[in-house]
Amino acid sequence: MNDDLKWLLASVVLAWLMLIAASLYRARAWTPTGLKLAFGNRDDLPPPSPMAGRADRAARNMLESLILFSALLLAAHAAGQAGARVLLGAQLFFWGRLAYAPLYWAGIPYLRTAAWGVAVAGMVLVGSVLV
Repeated sequence: MNDDLKWLLASVVLAWLMLIAASLYRARAWTPTGLKLAFGNRDDLPPPSPMAGRADRAARNMLESLILFSALLLAAHAAGQAGARVLLGAQLFFWGRLAYAPLYWAGIPYLRTAAWGVAVAGMVLVGSVLV
């Protein structure tokens, strides 16, 4: 497997972890009642806390970005353009998204946006080999 595809796989794992975190925060799974909700069908979830809302929005944003990143990376491979620039773009995407999650969860607006920008720059770098 190419190194850039390993970064795609790492990004998929990160997205999954972000979804799990959002789910656990929403159910408040660290409490006995929340744990029961987390293992149940979640019909009676309490209103989301601000943290749970941020975790959910961060996870959804990750899924949106991951779709675009995956398409760009796979298109670069299909075009035979995978190389150092694509690898760097994949690394920037992953590390930007990894930094983005806790910054968003903590509610830190400007650093969160900077981390998001690093990830977007990674996508642009990957996409640049296609034009």
